[in-house]
Amino acid sequence: MDLGLPGWTVRGCALRDVAAILAVTRASDIASLGEPDWTEEEVVATLTAPHLDPATDAWLAFGPDGTALAWAYVDNPERGPRDNVEVYAVPPDGWPAFGPLLDLALARVAERGAEVVRAGVVPGEAAYVEALTARGFAFRKRHARMTRVLTGEERPPEPRFGVRVVRDAELPRFHEVLQTAFADTPGFVPTSYAHWRAALAALPSVSWDEWLVAEAGGAIVGVLQSADQGVERGEGWVKNLAVLRGHRGTGIGGALLRAAFAIYAAKGRTTAGLGVDLTNPTGAYHLYTNAGMTVAFAADMYERSR
Repeated sequence: MDLGLPGWTVRGCALRDVAAILAVTRASDIASLGEPDWTEEEVVATLTAPHLDPATDAWLAFGPDGTALAWAYVDNPERGPRDNVEVYAVPPDGWPAFGPLLDLALARVAERGAEVVRAGVVPGEAAYVEALTARGFAFRKRHARMTRVLTGEERPPEPRFGVRVVRDAELPRFHEVLQTAFADTPGFVPTSYAHWRAALAALPSVSWDEWLVAEAGGAIVGVLQSADQGVERGEGWVKNLAVLRGHRGTGIGGALLRAAFAIYAAKGRTTAGLGVDLTNPTGAYHLYTNAGMTVAFAADMYERSR
């Protein structure tokens, strides 16, 4: 299919495109972050994510010489009211594809029926920001990716925090704590237990022994959900950390982090990472810095209504 640029073509994606997509994302990452961030495992997980058909929700763009120069996709794993659009391009040759790929993505968002669409941008990606703002996107907030080196000396927290691996029968309560704790954060979108479990079932892998709960008074009041997205690069990844409002500031959040770090280190991981919304009113950023984490890079969130 013609991309609307002289000599360029575009088509939907398939798993056979993983190597080409990885080359695009790594070139983009090196230019914006100074090092590659995407892994092969993450590309596969994206193309096989719930509610994403790579043939219709992802696009690979080729320059006049047939080289893959840009990749875009729309996702919404939990099928909430917001779709996410991501566009990566090999700099600078791939930059002309930002606009046309965004147009394809926005048309698909309209077909999917999402009310809002979001896009993440690393500060300094001026060509991408220009393409977004020209299409009605506006800056909303800033996220940070944080990291911590694991030395192998990490130890679990004191028993008084009641931190342990979650049991299967406790997953409904795990989900309940996540939903309740995040309800006071900006832009929170509730997710039913059924949708949450369906999204988990569609993942390539889940390391349940890295999912933790903390108890107080015999009830689960804090949870930590890990993800396998960084395994290929030796990274343990904290996807969600939530503590109920009445138990914040008691050390439970830090205890959950220490327990996760100890598990990751015991598995030979060399770093731990997570993402944080810098506008989060719960003080999450300070919790993470107190646990020895530092900002690896920041990303700005742009948004527009459909």
